[in-house]
Amino acid sequence: MLGSPNDLTGLLLTGGGARAAYQVGVLKAIAELLPDNGPTPFPIICGTSAGAINAAVLATEAGHFKRGVATLERVWSNMHCEQVFRTAPRLAAKSALLWTLSLLFGGIGRYTPRSLLDNAPLRMLLEAHVDPVRIQRWIDDGRLHAFSLTAAAYNSGHSTTFFQGHASIPPWERTRRIGIPRPLTIDHILASAAIPFLFPAVRIGYDYYGDGSMRQLAPLSCALHLGASRLLAIGARNEMPDDPNRPPVAYLEHPSPGQIASFILDTIFMDGLSTDIERLRRINHTLQYVPSTMRSRQALRTIELMTVFPSEDVRPLAERHAGDFPRSVHYLLRSIGATRGRGRPLISYLLFEQGFCRELIALGYRDACNDYPRLRRLLGLRAPAEVSRETPRDAPRLG
Repeated sequence: MLGSPNDLTGLLLTGGGARAAYQVGVLKAIAELLPDNGPTPFPIICGTSAGAINAAVLATEAGHFKRGVATLERVWSNMHCEQVFRTAPRLAAKSALLWTLSLLFGGIGRYTPRSLLDNAPLRMLLEAHVDPVRIQRWIDDGRLHAFSLTAAAYNSGHSTTFFQGHASIPPWERTRRIGIPRPLTIDHILASAAIPFLFPAVRIGYDYYGDGSMRQLAPLSCALHLGASRLLAIGARNEMPDDPNRPPVAYLEHPSPGQIASFILDTIFMDGLSTDIERLRRINHTLQYVPSTMRSRQALRTIELMTVFPSEDVRPLAERHAGDFPRSVHYLLRSIGATRGRGRPLISYLLFEQGFCRELIALGYRDACNDYPRLRRLLGLRAPAEVSRETPRDAPRLG
């Protein structure tokens, strides 16, 4: 059962395509801190883009957190691209041809392609592991306070958070972002994870929706609107900036479509979260100087925030496994310059192959194990009296 309505812990799982496998490693480490057959320690679960997929599985198993994490680990550890999008050579050649003709003639009628890749297999994968009826059941019996997915509305331009949860949660509307109570379906997950150009937009009601990371200027806000007072956010990018002193290249090429796509996805998936974290910490610091009586009158509160990011750059890991792509996908990526030079980071978003995913899971597990003291404090767990320093148990190794 949930604790006090004013003392709820939220989990935010962000976007990042195949990089979302890192979240599974973090969740696995958290699961080892908890008792068997226990409910989720996160009564508020929010997901965006690929994080929406992980969030939906956790919400489906909200009454059995370890089982939900075990399902995620099993799926991601055995992941292949064909489970996410069609990879048959004939389909890849057809897609390349239709895109070429569409660009040459400004569209080819009903044959104009809607996306570079066909993600129909992802729907089948989601239907096998996500049950909207069970999610509502956990909400009804108090194991789950709220579950949300965020998608971007192409026509209205709103960052839209669809949520279902306790009846006391009101909808919200802010500048270019809204929260709508609605029973969530597989379509909502597919919409949230519809990476622009790569996957097709999804129609929900009177609008088409795409990847939730687009226009999501305040990723943390959905969990706060749903009532979280503590929040764990799991990102998918190492926050250390690239070396600004690296020597310039001898010959500066014009950026390839692959490099431009990599830059766009980095901006969509990563920059909004980093900016919002900085904003929240600044607000928390400012509130320390506001008298408690005034904070109470204005309903102001500080938010305990913990973040977990990869401790190392995941791009070299992806490059090491670039040969795992099916030949048809490798051909498509090579045609846009994504397999060479500065276009290579794009592959880290699309490399839904078990070798890369397993390395990310191992990295997430180790990072979370090294952060056990902070995780225990966030979740209100006692440290074992006989252990003076946390040591990861059977931590997987990279390579």
